[in-house]
Amino acid sequence: MWEDFKKFVARGNVLDLGVAVIMGAAFGAIVTSLVNDMVMPPIGLILGHVDFKDLFLALDGKSYASLAAAKSAGAPVVAYGTFLNTIINFLIIAFVVFMLVRQVSKFQRKPEPAPAAPTTKDCPFCCTSIPIAAKRCPNCTSQL
Repeated sequence: MWEDFKKFVARGNVLDLGVAVIMGAAFGAIVTSLVNDMVMPPIGLILGHVDFKDLFLALDGKSYASLAAAKSAGAPVVAYGTFLNTIINFLIIAFVVFMLVRQVSKFQRKPEPAPAAPTTKDCPFCCTSIPIAAKRCPNCTSQL
């Protein structure tokens, strides 16, 4: 059983998948930092010093100073600011994956078309090219 497991893990596609998952997790962390630390602060500044992480709607009708205060009070909240950050994360990751797949598809070799079936043959007597269905050579009149 151990040998079968080692063969399974040593196959190229399993190792490729493992590397892809690790790279994807690292890339996701980079994009999350990009959105939270680079993209959203200027947008919040333009919209009047709004921090999107703290945007929420308390469902109990009370007013809270921050999202953390509402959660610590046990109030049910809709944290739509966090949801907006997550949507932007997704859109950036989806765009980068789209661009990556697009570039990889350009580099992949197109399959060569199958060679066309020959439509002519050479006459064994005069070596002239004649149609395959010919029964007699039109040049030397030999019987084929």
